[in-house]
Order: sequence, then structure tokens, then C-alpha cells
Amino acid sequence: MIDRNHELPITRQAEFLEVSRASVYYLPRPVSDADLALMRRIDALHLEHPFMGARMLRASLRREGFVVGRKHVRTLMTRMGVEPLYRRPRTTKKHPGHQVYPYLLRGLAIERSNQVWAMDITYIPMARGFVYLAAVVDWASRRVLAHRVSISMDTEFCREALEEALARYGTPEIFNTDQGSQFTSAEFIDVLKKRGIGISMDGKGAWRDNVFVERLWRSVKYEEVYLHAYETVSAARVGLARYLDFHNMRRPHSSLDGKTPDEFYFASLPATRKAA
Repeated sequence: MIDRNHELPITRQAEFLEVSRASVYYLPRPVSDADLALMRRIDALHLEHPFMGARMLRASLRREGFVVGRKHVRTLMTRMGVEPLYRRPRTTKKHPGHQVYPYLLRGLAIERSNQVWAMDITYIPMARGFVYLAAVVDWASRRVLAHRVSISMDTEFCREALEEALARYGTPEIFNTDQGSQFTSAEFIDVLKKRGIGISMDGKGAWRDNVFVERLWRSVKYEEVYLHAYETVSAARVGLARYLDFHNMRRPHSSLDGKTPDEFYFASLPATRKAA
């Protein structure tokens, strides 16, 4: 990578590495306090009203005294990874060179552990700044199998969480994600292909299947994140890990007839897996 102290000029280093000189000289600016406040409020409004797009969010924010335009709201939503949740035609643009896979869950009865896993990313506000949380979730039991916290929405922390879940809990029949570039990247897809896992991606008519992950994010934020304004990334990692352990082992779910995710997950594992 670029070494700013090397005797070779930065322009020559950029040429050898085939990277843009503009990207080398660019230094990211910290997010302003005003934008952090907006992002925290957008996050809360999205949890309450996940159907809200940039236009409606702007109107709601203005009613609360925020001076903001629709384009800036859209910019912050993109930075946070927030999208309105509603039924719409497939309009997601494929990342150049990334294959998008068909949706495999339509009409499928998901009733047992390790039948279908899902993965998603959410924005986590802190006292100053923010991080991202990625989680691999067993669909039937709602059990969080693995998670990672990162300061950026890159592929690496998603792949690490996936590989941990596979190493600890075996192989699901189907793995479902949205069409985000983290999940369509070759590095991520190769992990699934090597194990013969069916690859499913949300598309037209699949909007309802995001609801259970949205409920997980809502629980994480209202029962943990909003109660603890994390001062550091390490504090966020500790707090989120503690809460997800509680979610798995002690939090009963009405959708599981009052069982915890752990209780449902281990009770509904295939017989061969239990025997092992």
C-alpha cells in the first residue's frame, strides 16, 4: 500500500499500484456533530417507521426542528445503509462484475435450524461517531450465530462473521442476503460456493422477509444501544456481544412460543447434527 514516508514519490507509488492519485491524497473528514445528531434521529425514525423514504424523513425531521434537505437526508441514509422497507419492483443496480442470485425462499416453509441462514448489516450510533454491526442469523430460531462490528461497511467483516458461523454451527441449506456489494463480492460468494450452500438474494416481492431481521435490529437498539451511549468502538463491541448473548440465551420470543432462540435452535437441529 501507499507509504507516505517512502523515498519513492506518492504519484509513482499510485501508478505502480494502479490506484487514483485523488484517492491517495484524500483524507476523510470527521462527521460533524450536526450530522451525527441527524443520523441518530434518522435511525430511530427508521425503526419506528421503516417505510419512510428520504422525502418523508425530511418532513418529519423538519417538524422536529432540524433544518435539512431531502438530498442530505438521502446522503446520510446511504452512509448509514438505511433503506425504506416497502414493496417495490427490483430497482437495485448490480455492482459492476458482481453476480446477483435469485431469491430462493418464496413459498418455502422454514421450520428447522440450519435450514436457512440470513445476514444483514445495521448502523449503530455511539456517543461520538458510529459503527456497523453485521450478524448471521438462523431464520427459524432467530438465533444470532455470529456477528462482527466494524467502522466501515466493507466485505471483510461480513466474511469473517460468515466463516465463524460456518465453523461453529455447520452448513445451512440456503443463505439469504440483500443485494449489497458486501454480499455479492467474489470473496463472500466463494465462501458459500465452496460449501455447496444455496445462495439467495432478496428481490421483487421479498420485502416481508426482511421484517424478522428488522425486529432483531429494533430489539438490539432499544434494549441495548440507546441505553448505553458507547464512548469507544471497543465498548460497542463488548456491549453488543453481551446483549446478543442475552438475546440468544435468555430473551423469550413470542414468535417461538415463548422459547429463547437457543432453546428453539438446539431443539430443532436435524437428528444427524444432534448425534454429532
